[in-house]
Amino acid sequence: MGEQVDVVVIGLGVAGQDVAHRLRDGGLTVVGVEEHLLGGECHNWACVPTKMMVRAGNVLAEAHRVPQLAGTATVTPDWSLVARRIRDEATHDWNDAETAAELTDAGVRLVRGSARLAGPGKVVVEGASGEVEEFSARAIVLATGTRPAVPDIDGLAGTPYWTNRDVAELTEVPRSVTVLGGGPVGLEFAQVLRRFGAEVTVVEAEDRLLGHEDPEVSAFAEDVLAGDGVRVVTGVKAERVEFGGGFVVRLADGQSVTSQRLLVATGREANLRELGLDTIGLDPQAKSLDADDRLRVADGVWAVGDITDRGQFTHVGTYQGRIAAADVLGQDGDRADYRAVPRCVFVDPEIGAVGLTRAQAEERRLRVRIGRAWIPESARGFLHHAGNAGFITLLADADRDVLVGAVSAGPAGGEVLGLLTLAVHARTPLPVLRNMIYAYPTFCRAVEDALRDMDTR
Repeated sequence: MGEQVDVVVIGLGVAGQDVAHRLRDGGLTVVGVEEHLLGGECHNWACVPTKMMVRAGNVLAEAHRVPQLAGTATVTPDWSLVARRIRDEATHDWNDAETAAELTDAGVRLVRGSARLAGPGKVVVEGASGEVEEFSARAIVLATGTRPAVPDIDGLAGTPYWTNRDVAELTEVPRSVTVLGGGPVGLEFAQVLRRFGAEVTVVEAEDRLLGHEDPEVSAFAEDVLAGDGVRVVTGVKAERVEFGGGFVVRLADGQSVTSQRLLVATGREANLRELGLDTIGLDPQAKSLDADDRLRVADGVWAVGDITDRGQFTHVGTYQGRIAAADVLGQDGDRADYRAVPRCVFVDPEIGAVGLTRAQAEERRLRVRIGRAWIPESARGFLHHAGNAGFITLLADADRDVLVGAVSAGPAGGEVLGLLTLAVHARTPLPVLRNMIYAYPTFCRAVEDALRDMDTR
């Protein structure tokens, strides 16, 4: 029958840990299962270490802007400082003992191993040495996250290609890198590595970078990378990879790209195949789990984080964790609402977006109004000067007179996005936004300019 507990949380990335803490605080007996490092992708190889890299790259870029603003400067990149900070401050040399202690001190029982479902309310965990533990629980929370999706390209398998994890653990920047994939991960790494001296080429099979966003966002991203000297190739597939001390990527149009290293950043896939979903009546071949607005996926089973395909963001996972935990505890909590999911690409200048794109609005047959303001033409953009590229785009439902989407690209673009996310989430009437007082001179004030532009179209 197995040991009886209230809840088993499978996967202790940021979302899984959040749920486990909340349920334990609610008085339940909680078992948390993790096969790898606590903190998952975000803490160990993604959000935290990569944004340390981005910060370092941005400092270098700012130093290069000194001649336009303040005098002269000599800049010598040193990746060892970045690697040391990631190792010592972010990941503790990829040791999760401190995180594990925080979890267990809070009263959560930590079990190391690979978990699988064995029927309703039943979980089997196999440890690294082959030991097996069985649990029976009235609630199971799945938070198993994702792993890099590696494309089926002739010759790629068996080569020492990189994923995001290899770059996070990087101790020395290579001479040259080819990045397969023009999504957020690929673009952030491309700019950082270029700013630390690597020759970088980004290859994207689709017609443009950041293909899920509107075309002007894609064009902005390409301009940003080009400004740093990153070569971008779009609209052509990689057909073959050759390795012999270095990489050669053969493209469908006859071009080839040669580099010392190859980074595969073509998306991610959910960790679901070995989970035993069929034992609770779910499709074991599913690419994601269809969770309802309380994050339920089956009787007594909840799912949070990347595996729900609601945006592969830490903030989505923790948002879902709060709702799922409340439901497990029998509380009358909020229902999940994804109309205002913020998404950021931390290139420099930053790109933030929230809500619908124009294409999505058209699919829903909304009658829309658009307003746009250019950051360099705003007061703060003029003062900022070097590095001030960017724009704000507002997408409004003309019939309801509310924002349904927005883009904030530019210095502090992700921060400006906070105001726009609130407006979309709260369905703030446009007259309210027009009649606000916007501090001068701030980047947020460009929102007022975009609203004015909308009124004149």
